[in-house]
Amino acid sequence: MEDVLVIGGGFAGVWSAAAAARMRTDNDVDLSITLVAPGDDLVIRPRLYEADPHLMRVPLDRILGPIGVHRVAATVSTIDTVHRAVTAVDADGRSTKWQYRRLILAAGSRLRRPALPGAEHLHSVDTVEAAVALEEHLRTCPPGPGRWTVVVVGAGFTGLEVATEMVGRLAEMSGPADRPRVVLVERADAVGPELGPGPRPAITEALDRLGVEVRLGQSIASVEPGRVRFADGTELAAGTVVWTAGVQASPLTAQIPGWRDRLDRLRVDEHLRVAEAPEVFAAGDTAAAEADPGHLVLQSCQHAIPLGKYAGHNAVADLLGLPLAEFSPAPYACCVDLGAAGAVLTSGWDRMIESTGEKAKARKMATNRERIYPPLDDADEILRVADYRVGVRPAGARI
Repeated sequence: MEDVLVIGGGFAGVWSAAAAARMRTDNDVDLSITLVAPGDDLVIRPRLYEADPHLMRVPLDRILGPIGVHRVAATVSTIDTVHRAVTAVDADGRSTKWQYRRLILAAGSRLRRPALPGAEHLHSVDTVEAAVALEEHLRTCPPGPGRWTVVVVGAGFTGLEVATEMVGRLAEMSGPADRPRVVLVERADAVGPELGPGPRPAITEALDRLGVEVRLGQSIASVEPGRVRFADGTELAAGTVVWTAGVQASPLTAQIPGWRDRLDRLRVDEHLRVAEAPEVFAAGDTAAAEADPGHLVLQSCQHAIPLGKYAGHNAVADLLGLPLAEFSPAPYACCVDLGAAGAVLTSGWDRMIESTGEKAKARKMATNRERIYPPLDDADEILRVADYRVGVRPAGARI
């Protein structure tokens, strides 16, 4: 019987486990905390659009080990909320079953891959493995028409960052006689449809400056090696097609009773508890939590970190009969990397521009390369930052 069982090794899962460990230490109680995840690393997923994605990870044992959280490398297959039991299978096919007193589901999300001819030729930056495969493909793509043409499907947050970063990556890989080309495809009639009109002029200006071709009101119909066909019947020679259009919560949410939103996230209360399964808390991309009145959290690192901290705190508080904390994240902000054109930083749900260009880029780099990284090897610092009242780490903190 595990006192607290955490499913997921991303930001939400790691901070759930750390916050639970902090509560255990603060209250001087003996509680077992176990985290189950298939990989050995915390993947810095917000950075997978960059070059060298194999470097975007930190060992989970350097975070969880110092604070006494047991880690199991396995993939959860079943959750039984009636008997409070979870079954997982490791890389060798061995099955392990746990019972739990409190469960935190932080299994993340996955890219929604399309059902279209040639979908197996699509690349993504959804996982570190996919991002590494994309990097290798870019370097080894065979010569021919479209060798240095990359089509990015989806002009949302991820698509914009992939497309603008890809301009520089292709320039570094190609020769002086080559003509790299990035084509951004969006089925809506504007770039950044979910970002709204606030940052759109700055984004459009950046795309123009970088030479990214934009095709609005368009989608792809099929892909084959070296070629992509659009829904209007036109074709384009392209060596690489990157799919970024939308994510879905882990399918494990379907095994928890309760209401789910269109992204399959579980509805949770102000304490991140699933009402229909009161021993279960959800965090990160599996949770449809209210960030502000009328606004649910986004499937992003910005919300995954505090969701994890609150969930871990509340799971242990619930076990100990202590007051639970109401989820209250920092005010929403959004910073989109725009490659060599800088970035655009906005604040609030209406996304009013705070800064653009190099000033916004500095903020983006500080966040992605320093502030979201957890402390390593230092139990006291890990537990300090695990407090839900502490935000992300200050810029300049040692990684």
